[in-house]
Amino acid sequence: MRSLLAAIAASAFTAAPLLAQEAAEAHESVNLLSPNTGLMFWTLLIFVLLMFILARYAFKPLTAAVEAREHALEEAIRQAKDDRDKAALLLADQTKALDTARAEAQRLIAESRVTGEKLRNEMLEQTKQQQHDLLDRARAEIDNERKRAIADLRREAVELAVAGASKVIERNLDDQSNRKLVESFLATVPSTVRGRG
Repeated sequence: MRSLLAAIAASAFTAAPLLAQEAAEAHESVNLLSPNTGLMFWTLLIFVLLMFILARYAFKPLTAAVEAREHALEEAIRQAKDDRDKAALLLADQTKALDTARAEAQRLIAESRVTGEKLRNEMLEQTKQQQHDLLDRARAEIDNERKRAIADLRREAVELAVAGASKVIERNLDDQSNRKLVESFLATVPSTVRGRG
């Protein structure tokens, strides 16, 4: 950096006589078409010196910085492409995993529905079976109660017949009087016994 500043200062000092000469010539009439060899020489010398200084101290670092920047950009672009490719692969994997999870969830839902329907049908079948068993038990109990009631009625009828017969035998009357005797006996029998018959 110091050498660059030194080169600029040296070129400024060499250009000072030219500036003085130009100022002196400025007062004279200027003919733009006539060449001034002294001015051309100093302009060419300053240009060559400036190009040499710039080539030596400025262009190489600038070129190196531009090349480094280009390499950094190329590397960043390559890295971005790699990252994009990796992201695309990860996205494809995630999409595939999501599709697999959805399919598994649908399968589980379908299995749950089938299992639920099967369980519901089993429970309905058990309920029907229990209802049928209860009805059979109730019918059996009703039948047993009916048989018991019939047996009780028969027993009471037999007892009534025996009681009526004993009354008829005690009084040996004609048919008309036998009937009246049985009817009077039946009238004395409590109404609950007659209600069952």
